[in-house]
Amino acid sequence: GNSIAYKNVIGARRASWRIISSIEQKEESRGNDAHVATIREYRSKIENELSSICDGILKLLDSKLIGAASNGDSKVFYLKMKGDYYRYLAEFKIAAERKEAAENTLNAYKAAQDIANAELAPTHPIRLGLALNFSVFYYEILSSPDRACNLAKQAFDEAIAELDTLGEESYKDSTLIKSLV
Repeated sequence: GNSIAYKNVIGARRASWRIISSIEQKEESRGNDAHVATIREYRSKIENELSSICDGILKLLDSKLIGAASNGDSKVFYLKMKGDYYRYLAEFKIAAERKEAAENTLNAYKAAQDIANAELAPTHPIRLGLALNFSVFYYEILSSPDRACNLAKQAFDEAIAELDTLGEESYKDSTLIKSLV
């Protein structure tokens, strides 16, 4: 339940940040310098709040949650979460800080992906959620639409392939049962 509460706290601020940034651009293009200064102040207040929330969660993930994760499910879940919170930082940080947040996102998602591919079924909701967020990262943060699409498509194709084999197996089972009856 806790991760959902954090998601909402973060989600509201990320939404505010996006709205404020677009207002800031409009006011800037209109040359309303006084407005822009006020808006910037508010934007940096939101950025500070986002930074401290993300940093707090990332510390918790690194110091406790990831190390304590006992199975593939929870390891992937927490590493994905680590990637998510670094991605949220990468959304508004600039220059070297943005580069660092992006690298940390990539490393966390890659670590999660390695475990997911080895231990979770292609149709597992956490594995699919990871693929989705990883492709959002490629698209929004790294500006690589091709990689984003490939990653999402691969996850989709693997899931479909698994559903097909599951379908065939349950079909085989049912024909076996009929022949026994």
